Amino acid sequence: MDGVFETQPDRTDLPLVVMPVVIESMIGPFKQNFTMLENVARVRMYEDFTLDEDTIVERCKDADAVMVIGFHCADAILDRLDAKCYAFGGTGVASYINLEKTKERGIRVCNVLHYGDHAVAEHAMALLMELTRHAGALDMQVKQGDWDGADGFELFGKKLGIIGLGGIGQTVAGIANAFGMKVSAWNSHVPAQVFENLNVTPVEDMNELISNSDVVSVHMPLLDSTRSIITAKNLDALRPGTLFVNTARAEVIEPGALLARLQRGDIPAALDVFDHEPLAADDPLCKIPGIVLTPHIAWRTDGAYIGMTKQVVQSIAAFFKGEEFNVVV
Repeated sequence: MDGVFETQPDRTDLPLVVMPVVIESMIGPFKQNFTMLENVARVRMYEDFTLDEDTIVERCKDADAVMVIGFHCADAILDRLDAKCYAFGGTGVASYINLEKTKERGIRVCNVLHYGDHAVAEHAMALLMELTRHAGALDMQVKQGDWDGADGFELFGKKLGIIGLGGIGQTVAGIANAFGMKVSAWNSHVPAQVFENLNVTPVEDMNELISNSDVVSVHMPLLDSTRSIITAKNLDALRPGTLFVNTARAEVIEPGALLARLQRGDIPAALDVFDHEPLAADDPLCKIPGIVLTPHIAWRTDGAYIGMTKQVVQSIAAFFKGEEFNVVV
């Protein structure tokens, strides 16, 4: 079939793994890793992208396992399939599939770990640089014959508050230190030695961290324990002019709280994640001046593709071998 890549198509004795959609840039890295499934499972990868639920279900109807790339596995999809393993090309799978339902049905769900630490950290800094130096906006000015320019905001000596000091947060801290920023972080589960090694000041109270920072960057994973962990009260602690960046998950913030805070118009913000994705052009966030928005793309780099595709295939191989690898439930 055109647009479909298959491995070992004649081995109908092997379980079937289906990737119903794929991002074009990931096709090559996935093909390189499919050798890990030789004599373990056959793969059917559809080399296009769609979010149409009926199409996804039709493609996965005979699958024993599904590789989930770039789409939400909503109940409307999950309820119509018989697959026993879903391997996600991303973290924070709780926002992409009903984990309670998969647990009840004995379905394995896998994610990937630390594949995009540098990718997401670099994107967070790119968003921050756009807020401070406006390179993209200035490029448009020049090309339109406008030489007015814009004033910048120097990061050297400024206070960066990081919410969540995991792999990505730690990478951001290292970059910020190189910029000469003063870095603090809130994270209740990170050993004191990590803070010391990174030259990061621990702050136990989130309001204190936020109120004393010139820049706040969110790097919490989405877990049951972190959902809505950043409250409206926390966001009220943002001083006017504080820069706010979120490349983590929208769901770690109390629903509606960030929009309400940004609509006051005194907080420049840059966001890569949203409550509803894809973000509609008429969404209220798109109407707020001074806000930079990108389409949940922080993780998409060549290096992240290599690490992520390898882990997805390893998760599938481990499932069929009766082993565990990156298992969520």
